[in-house]
Amino acid sequence: MIVCENLVKIYKAADLEVVALQGLDLIVEDGELMGIIGNSGSGKSTLLNMLGGLDRPSAGKLFVAGKNLFQLNQAELIQYRLRTVGFVWQNNARNLIPYLSAQQNVELPMLIAGQRKRDRARELLEIVGLGHRKRNKLSELSGGEQQRVAIAIALANEPKLLLADEPTGSVDSKTAAMILDLFKELNRTMGLTVVIVTHDPEIAKKVDRVVAIRDGKTSSEILRREASGAQDEGESENTHEEWAVLDQAGRLQIPQEYLQAIGAEGKIKIELEEGRIVLYPPPPKRT
Repeated sequence: MIVCENLVKIYKAADLEVVALQGLDLIVEDGELMGIIGNSGSGKSTLLNMLGGLDRPSAGKLFVAGKNLFQLNQAELIQYRLRTVGFVWQNNARNLIPYLSAQQNVELPMLIAGQRKRDRARELLEIVGLGHRKRNKLSELSGGEQQRVAIAIALANEPKLLLADEPTGSVDSKTAAMILDLFKELNRTMGLTVVIVTHDPEIAKKVDRVVAIRDGKTSSEILRREASGAQDEGESENTHEEWAVLDQAGRLQIPQEYLQAIGAEGKIKIELEEGRIVLYPPPPKRT
């Protein structure tokens, strides 16, 4: 569904240049449910904007659903945003028009695309659990309900890819879990590819894979898999494996807490031992 190779984004203002992405590599499979995490300024929202066709990369390769986003003209980008991707934003002001009802909000993207299907709008509100709130306006809905309407809006034109930017950032933990469960259900029942950008590491419990971005590059992945539980009970539990990501030059970013644990500062010793790459801290300084 998504292929990013050596993706670079540079913002220019007067004589100032800010490098938001520095050669990012990422592959997302069709039908995958994944999260992208990173601190503020790491480049995760920049990546999401480029995946959604809202911003253009400066260099590299970017393909989404078989489309080369570097080669799309402005008219083609508009069609791409209407037909291929759906957006869910943290700020509900970007999702909803306050003087319209929930159903009218869901109908709006269909109108823009040249079609209006009231039955489809009602169906989508039922899917997100808000069929009974279809006539309510923004001020009459809770934060969690507003975000579920936003998800219905994002699904209105049957996109191949759903992009969510901090979708749980403005709701409490219970509502956040409900929203993430809804993304999981949509992924399972519709086969929808879902990419969720967040700073919340708890997302690893809800998705199949988490990619961490640091300094404009993918630095690690966390994979969730089913592991066998107690044999006498026949249960299974979710476990997580964290993998460092090698870029095309063979470089990797080691988590800071790992380096601190071995007292590594500046330089480390690398050796190949019995099929393993082993990192050693520098020898203690002589006094």
